[in-house]
Amino acid sequence: MVEHGRPRKRFEVVEVTGASMVPTLLNGDRLLVRYGAAVRPGDVVVLRHPFQQDLLVVKRAVERRPGGTWWVLGDNPYNETGDSTVYGPVPAELVLATAVLRFRPREEDQRSLRARLSWAVSALRPLLADSSASSRLRAR
Repeated sequence: MVEHGRPRKRFEVVEVTGASMVPTLLNGDRLLVRYGAAVRPGDVVVLRHPFQQDLLVVKRAVERRPGGTWWVLGDNPYNETGDSTVYGPVPAELVLATAVLRFRPREEDQRSLRARLSWAVSALRPLLADSSASSRLRAR
């Protein structure tokens, strides 16, 4: 979509599946993502898998490489679901969106007031570019 000669920003809610982004994101978390936003090192991004382009994945953009590609990694070093260590740098056109906000749904068994308050405090969290995570991931 184009508006006034510039791409119009779109927002969408997506669900996280899998453990590749633990501890930042858990299976079942929801993300508010912004399509067309500029990507910075440390951003959590949604991208098309380079070998299965009908599959969308959530990873952290670690660094921009020469030629406009991105090195992306999962935050969980023990999960081997695939990232740039498997498929190499990702072309920038496959990086579709950046995550803006994480929302953690309430679990059914959270019935006590304490459990509900604990959930309410931690359920909503902005996802800002985390340069320390980018540096830490680059080092491994």
